[in-house]
Amino acid sequence: MQWLRSAKSSLQKVNQQNTASSNMSIYDIELKAIDGTALDLSSFKGKYILVVNVASKCGFTPQYKGLRKLQEQFASELVILGCPCNQFGGQEPGAAEEIQEFCTLNYDVNFPLTEKLHVKGSKQHALYAWLTKKELNGVKSTSILWNFYKFLISPEGTLLKSFKSTTAPLDKSIVNLIS
Repeated sequence: MQWLRSAKSSLQKVNQQNTASSNMSIYDIELKAIDGTALDLSSFKGKYILVVNVASKCGFTPQYKGLRKLQEQFASELVILGCPCNQFGGQEPGAAEEIQEFCTLNYDVNFPLTEKLHVKGSKQHALYAWLTKKELNGVKSTSILWNFYKFLISPEGTLLKSFKSTTAPLDKSIVNLIS
C-alpha cells in the first residue's frame, strides 16, 4: 500500500507542475543579461518583444543591421532580445565579453543581449521552452532549426508568431504585426 500512496503523491505533484507550467507567463521566466545581471522580462510589458537566437559567425549575422533598424523604427513599441546561442554549427563560440564587443563594434547593437542560452535539447533554457512548447505558450509548438530564428510576443505577453531564419527583420510579415 505504501507504493500506491507514493505513486499517487508523485502523480499529484506532476499534475500540479503541469498546471503551473500551463499558467506560466513569459514575464515569469528568469533570465540574465549578457553581463550576468538579472534581466526582468516583466519590464517589457506593454511592448512587443522580438526574441532572436543570435550568433556572431553565421551567414545570417548581417541580420543584426536589420534588427537594429527595426528597434529604431519601433523604439517606443518594441524590444528586441538577442539570445546568443552556440548550438548550431558552433557559430557563437565566444565568451560574453567577446560577444558584446563584436555586436557593439560591428553592428552598434543597442538592444538587450542575454547570456548564452541553449535553445533546444536537454539543457533548453526556460525562455525557449516557453517559446517552443504549446503546452507552455498556449499557441503552438515550434522547432528551431538554425540561428536567427525569431519569435514575436504581443504587448500582453502572448506568442504571436515565429519566423524562420531566412525571414529578414524588416520583412513586412514582422513589420505589419508591430505597426
